[in-house]
Amino acid sequence: MGEFDLIYRYFDRKTTSSHGVELAIGDDCAITKLAPNQRLAISTDTLVCDTHFLPNITPADLAYKSVAVNLSDLAAMGATPAWISLALTLPDVNHQWLAEFSQSLFAILDRYNVALIGGDTTKGHLSLTLTAQGILPAEQGLFRHQAQEGDWIFVSGTLGDSAAGLALLLNQTENLTASDRLLIARHLRPTPRVELGIALRAFSQCAIDISDGLLADLGHILKRSRCGAEIELADLPLSSHLLARNPQFEAEQLALTGGEDYELCFTIAPHKRSDFEKFLRSQGIKATCIGRIVAAEQGLTLRRQGQIVPPPTKIGFDHFQTSK
Repeated sequence: MGEFDLIYRYFDRKTTSSHGVELAIGDDCAITKLAPNQRLAISTDTLVCDTHFLPNITPADLAYKSVAVNLSDLAAMGATPAWISLALTLPDVNHQWLAEFSQSLFAILDRYNVALIGGDTTKGHLSLTLTAQGILPAEQGLFRHQAQEGDWIFVSGTLGDSAAGLALLLNQTENLTASDRLLIARHLRPTPRVELGIALRAFSQCAIDISDGLLADLGHILKRSRCGAEIELADLPLSSHLLARNPQFEAEQLALTGGEDYELCFTIAPHKRSDFEKFLRSQGIKATCIGRIVAAEQGLTLRRQGQIVPPPTKIGFDHFQTSK
């Protein structure tokens, strides 16, 4: 089977006019359209075997996660996902693998009403590069440089679960408990907080998704916004599944530095906090206030019930200093 036969068999699917696609797979470029009051948010991620995912990952999990992490980037900008393209490098053509991969790929794309509009296939070490595109209203969006002194710092969901799940996979742990399996699922199938990101446009101006670890990613906000932050460790949202496997201190370290939770970290201005918390309750959304933005000269400070706690020596994941 040649390259184009492979594309047409597994990845060419008709898109609907609601996607705003004028021309998709089958030409040199895809063509999409935007309304006059819209902007385009674009994110590109590369996932490489043995760096971003384990070689024994199932094709269904790989397809899901590769899309989810890109949609998480759009969520961090407050964008509505619209289109995605996929460049897939394969060591060989395995039809069973491709069938499972493409089925899972389209399942998550359908879940978020996203169209696959193009890409490429080639032969080599297993890797994927995805470009996700989302739509932003002309005057709205969430940006790392817009945190303000006095803002409250929130995170969605719970933190540290993905890193704990990865540790279980790496250690090939036997006799897994129900909590263990949920931690592994949080690593393999993170939930992109798309709906929350869109809703945050009414409450926030600043967000980031937690891919490299809370401290590392919050650090990007602080650098771009030229601010500092105080974090209360007692307020970190830790799941019962994480605490069932790890002591409190280890769970905190995973939450601070583990990465790949793909939750959102965002700021809320003081005058909007009450309305935002009412919104969370009305929608049944879990988000936790963990600290506050402070003056830049104060840096990043961790506290536990008022007492300063030294930061971890390892802040987060870096592609050129460590591997997963």
